[in-house]
Amino acid sequence: MFKPLSVFIGLRYTRAKRRNHFISFISLTSMLGVALGVAALIVVLSVMNGFEKELRERILGMTSHAFITGADSTLRDWQALQEMIEGAEHLVDSAPFVEGQAMLSQGSRVRGSLIRGVNPELEGRVSTIGDKVIQGQFDALQPGSFGVILGKDLAIAMGVATGDKVTLITPHVTPTPAGVMPRLKRLNVVGIFEIGMYEYDSALAIMNIQDAAKLFRIPNRVTGLRLKLDDVYQAPRITADLLATLPASYRAADWTYQHANFFRALKTEKTVMFVILLLIVAVAAFNIVSTLIMMVTDKQADIAILRTLGMTPKNIMTIFMVQGTLIGVFGTLIGVGGGVALALNVETIIANLEQVLGYQFLPADVYYISSLPSDLQWDDVTVIGITAFALSLLSTIYPSWRASKIRPAEALRYD
Repeated sequence: MFKPLSVFIGLRYTRAKRRNHFISFISLTSMLGVALGVAALIVVLSVMNGFEKELRERILGMTSHAFITGADSTLRDWQALQEMIEGAEHLVDSAPFVEGQAMLSQGSRVRGSLIRGVNPELEGRVSTIGDKVIQGQFDALQPGSFGVILGKDLAIAMGVATGDKVTLITPHVTPTPAGVMPRLKRLNVVGIFEIGMYEYDSALAIMNIQDAAKLFRIPNRVTGLRLKLDDVYQAPRITADLLATLPASYRAADWTYQHANFFRALKTEKTVMFVILLLIVAVAAFNIVSTLIMMVTDKQADIAILRTLGMTPKNIMTIFMVQGTLIGVFGTLIGVGGGVALALNVETIIANLEQVLGYQFLPADVYYISSLPSDLQWDDVTVIGITAFALSLLSTIYPSWRASKIRPAEALRYD
């Protein structure tokens, strides 16, 4: 089917100056359409991959890969549990924590907050919170000091800085002669941290684990044991295997369970965006169909002469398939090159645009991440390139088949 003569004529038709400039314009439009669709797909999927990667790293930097707790959501002897799981396969390290909901107030300002009690000496084994402190020192969380480290946005909302005091209001109450009173405690702000995720920066407060246990009335106990694993993507299997070695009184959960809906939504959104943007390539492929149909109509006399010289219908079909394929190949290559270049530099481009326009495209109080990350994955580039080329190739079949069915006598009747 693909004889050199057919390929040669197809290439010559592509290179030659056509009499019909409108056909040339449609061909260029089709090529640019394929390039635009491919580039858009690569950039959008790279940005979505970047968001997913950035969110996963920030979430896992603050939450644990997995955690173990007791039947009543507390652990009475976490040291014994730590010894039981020490040396388990895929387990890197562990650290205890206390967690609960409370209110923080300063003057007339009141904010709901997630209070997390940690051991400053052990917390660095399972999270990066110690590296995110921008004011004060993480080691200032000493037992009995009732110090607290606030998220940056939470501190701004409360109007406090390092050295100030805030009042903690827990959900527990204290009976008094005057009636039931909420449990209050004055805390010293000893530091401020910034994660870069509004969810944590605006609601999380870190305390010493012993102080938090006293405030939530679980003395000598903790909420659970946080685990760090060597492979976060295998967390469900590793957690299940680890739980199987423990008594039935323990229960566990991993990060995929805690944030399953969120990451599932990201994956679904990525798939939908791929299908929607692929329609751009499909439209460009339909332009290739119209281009080749007009080309076949314009070249009917040439086709008839080639048929009379002995070329078969398959040879004629090959000529026009070569033309359509070249449009698809060059469009795909231009799109891949442009898309990869944009995906690798999108963060810099958007930052410069924000600086020039004086407008932030992703406000921190609306979006989880205020910057535009990009993570170019070559598997995505390969799939996009192959899909675009396949659509372009398929679009050449019908016009080429029409060309192969032209009868020489009818085409030359009026020439």
